[in-house]
Order: sequence, then structure tokens, then C-alpha cells
Amino acid sequence: MPAAIPDAAPVRAFLEARHVALAREVAEFAARELAPLPRAHDDGAARTQAREILALLGRSGWLRRALAEDSPEADLRTCALVREALAAASPLADAVFALQALGSMPIRIAGDAAMRARWLPGVVEGRLMAAFAMTEPEAGSDVSALETVARRDGADWVLDGRKWLISNAGIADFYTVFAATDPARGNRGIGCFVVAAGTPGLRFERAQVLSEPHPLGEIALEGCRIPGSALLGGAEDGFRIGMATLDRLRATVAAAACGMAARALEEAAAHALRRVQFGKPLAEQPIVRQKLARMATDLTAARLLTYRAAWEKDRGAERVTLESAMAKTFATEAAQRIVDDAVQVLGGIGVLADHPVERLYLAIRPLRIYEGATDVLEQVIAGHVLKARTGP
Repeated sequence: MPAAIPDAAPVRAFLEARHVALAREVAEFAARELAPLPRAHDDGAARTQAREILALLGRSGWLRRALAEDSPEADLRTCALVREALAAASPLADAVFALQALGSMPIRIAGDAAMRARWLPGVVEGRLMAAFAMTEPEAGSDVSALETVARRDGADWVLDGRKWLISNAGIADFYTVFAATDPARGNRGIGCFVVAAGTPGLRFERAQVLSEPHPLGEIALEGCRIPGSALLGGAEDGFRIGMATLDRLRATVAAAACGMAARALEEAAAHALRRVQFGKPLAEQPIVRQKLARMATDLTAARLLTYRAAWEKDRGAERVTLESAMAKTFATEAAQRIVDDAVQVLGGIGVLADHPVERLYLAIRPLRIYEGATDVLEQVIAGHVLKARTGP
């Protein structure tokens, strides 16, 4: 994989000089340390490799540089550049990095000094693996449908319920858990709790296996007693904390999609230059050139939307809901098209097991669902469009 991914030039207007240097450095790291890693072929191997990658990201300093509160580099554009490079080299490495950000962000937003000191240093050192436990069998995009409940018992809270489709389930050191503290109030009656793995009443139920192996699974909470200090913010602040977390990090999902798309474009272009059909290279065939042109244009547009959203947040915007929704929607949908076109250019070898594009084909699809499904985010975007024309 070429070290030029991610290429800072097309999005230079949204970057500072330090970001340009960082983009080069993280691309070189990903090509050297991550791209050669063997592909995890089953759930067990993915779980083992995820912990190994976490330790590598900790030793290399990328978690600290991108996520630590005292890091001068830790802004959203840095996070996006890192995810773009990791995703191009290894979708699993991107997922590991992403969950460190996602699982720890609620603590950064609402945790007190003791909570931050307990968990955040281990997160950025790669010692502690984080998980974000919001999704349930009956609660996906509709967070108000949460059935996991948290009830007070003296100074403690007791959690009961199930969470599924949880990344790092079974291997995480702690879970950021969202539960209804007042079910009758819907979104206004949700709390956010930090639950350490090994807490009595917290149980890993089963793995949920993806077509592209990635640690995912279901956890059960049965009479899970945690101290009052495990609550982040107030008992009804969970929805606000969860949405603020997703709002901040959604643009980085778009960045990961851009990384996967860039790798697919690189593989397709290299193959088109190499492969001869009907007496001339594929790169000279008009239909192939058309595909490459469309792929490159879509990728550049996606990256511009992605880094605009990150730039807006870094320059002080309180919320970037619209910008992030546009970035994630366009980038993930465009990446799906780009990867599919890459398979078409590659032909049969593009669907052979262990080909990089075949792996991307399996890995890209979930990005259109998690942290805001395209269909839901399009409703968010439409709401902003209409509100701007009709008023509050």
C-alpha cells in the first residue's frame, strides 16, 4: 500500500501544516506496521488480533497523539487522518482505534476527575480496551426504545437488560452503558454508566460474527450493581452525552470510509495499468477510465465534506450535526460505490478471498449503518434544509 494514503493535498484548505506532516507519518506507519498483518479469518483470531493491534497503537503513540486530553495534536482532524490511514491498511485496526475514541468520549464529555484518571490514561496507552454499549435488540436508531433499565438502590445503581451488536463485547475492559433511568420519559430518562468488565452481573453472552471478522457480540446485565460514581453526569443526561459523542465522532466514520475507498481506487488503478485485455491495458479502455474518473471524483468530494466537518468542530462549533451527517452519508455511500467499481475493474480476482478489495467489499457495508444509518441521517439533513426555510 502506498504511503501517500491519506493524501493531504485535496483537503489542504482544511488542514494546518502539522496535519499535513501527520498525514504522511500515519500513512507510513500504517503501511509498515498494519498492512502486513495477516487477515483474521474467524472471530477468535479477530479478538486476539484486536488486542494485539490495541497494544501496537498504544506503543506507537497514535492513541495518545489523537485522543489524549493533554495532546496538542488531539483534534478531530487528527482523529480523521488517523482513521483514514488505518482503514486503508486494516479495517480491523480502524475499528480498534474507533472504539477507543467512541467508548471513552462519554468520559471525556461528562466524567469527573476521578473517572477520567481511572480510565483515560489506559485508553490512550493501549492498556484498556473500551466499548460503547447503546444498541439493543429493539433499540437501534431509536434510542428512546432502550429496554435496559437502571434503578437506584441506596447509593448504588443496578442495571438489568441486554446489549447487542456491541464492538469489543467480551474483550473490552470497560463498557459505556446507556440505560433507562426513567422509562416513562423516553430520551429524557436515560443515564450513561461506566461498567468495568468483571463486574458481577455483567456477562458476555455470545459473539455475533460479521462476514469480515471483527469482535462483536451480545452482553447481558442481570442485577449488575455499580456504585453511584459510575454515572456520567446526571441520571437523565445519557441521551445528551450519547448524541454529543456521536456528533463529535461521526465525521471520523466518514474518514474511515474515505480510507477504504482510497485503497480500493489504488488497487483498481494499479490493476488497470498492469492488466492487458484485447491488446491494450485496461487503463486505455474507455469504460474503465470512466469508472476510475467517477471513483476519484466521489472520493475527493467525500474527503472535502469529511474534513470540512472536522474543521468546523476544531474551530469551535458547538455542534456539527449537519456537517457530520452530510459527511458520513456521502462518504459511506460513495465508498460503497467505489469499492464495488474496484471489484468490477479487477474482475474475478476482486472477489477472491484474501484480495484487499474483497476484504474492503465486506468491511465497507457496516459503515453505512453504524453511528447513524444513511436513511436516518438523510432525515436529519432534510430537517435542517426545511428548518432553514420555515424557521423554528
